[in-house]
Amino acid sequence: MVKLDVAHKKFVKYLEDAGRSSATVIAYQKDIEQLIEHLFKKGVNLVTEIETAHLEEFMKKLSDNDYTAKSISRKTNSTKTFFRFLNSQGYINVNVADQVRHPKIEARAPRILSRLEYGALRDAARTDARTYAIVEILLQTGLRISELAQIKMEDLNLGGHGSLVIPKRIGHETRVIPLNQAAVDAIEDYLTIRPTKADDYLFITKTGRPLLIRNIRATIDRFFKLAEIENAKVNDLRHTFVAHHLAHGTSLLTVSKIAGHKRISTTERYLQYIDVVDEEEKAELGEL
Repeated sequence: MVKLDVAHKKFVKYLEDAGRSSATVIAYQKDIEQLIEHLFKKGVNLVTEIETAHLEEFMKKLSDNDYTAKSISRKTNSTKTFFRFLNSQGYINVNVADQVRHPKIEARAPRILSRLEYGALRDAARTDARTYAIVEILLQTGLRISELAQIKMEDLNLGGHGSLVIPKRIGHETRVIPLNQAAVDAIEDYLTIRPTKADDYLFITKTGRPLLIRNIRATIDRFFKLAEIENAKVNDLRHTFVAHHLAHGTSLLTVSKIAGHKRISTTERYLQYIDVVDEEEKAELGEL
């Protein structure tokens, strides 16, 4: 019989060993802690004592406490991942989380930066080599912020046709992303000021430690404000990459592979939000 708190620790260790990003591990850890707290209050202490009704009651409690459908869906996903782990390890014989349903979430249109907006962001960041390199990579590759934070020096090829390797992780295969000249130039400029005696991660602090996701997000948010771009977040640079390259004719399959979308239908969703761009804008954002 496995106690909930023991199973929780084993789950976190499993995620870490699987190479999940620190932000993902922390998010799962906190979601399952919240679930376990609810179960403890119901007198449930062993993983084999959990029933589907307990999980559904937890999700209803979240809704009653004004959690958004998106937050509840994330916690539902964390719960399902946790129970798949329990089942795979033989801690439970029946996966009671299979019956738990995600709440309905209205799909919002992605925030796609206009040519003037991403130009203003570039101009605002141009005096900070590290931030400028971050902005260029996100705009020119469509990376997730978690992937950008994990880039290591060994993943980069800046010679000839530049490229970047994104290693395999749970749910995502290894992929090689082309780097255009704008991205290569920005990275090379940053490398001239990057401390040489530092961690092997590309983006680091002044003391040589890896730049954390929250630091990257805070930095980009600050430059959005400097550029007077409203209602924009880091992930909108990824949206912009996908939308603009589809708009100037790059194939769905190519964009989908580079962005790392699990399903091409995810990429297709952007087609309803784009217009064909002119040649000047095409050159401005860069070629794949």
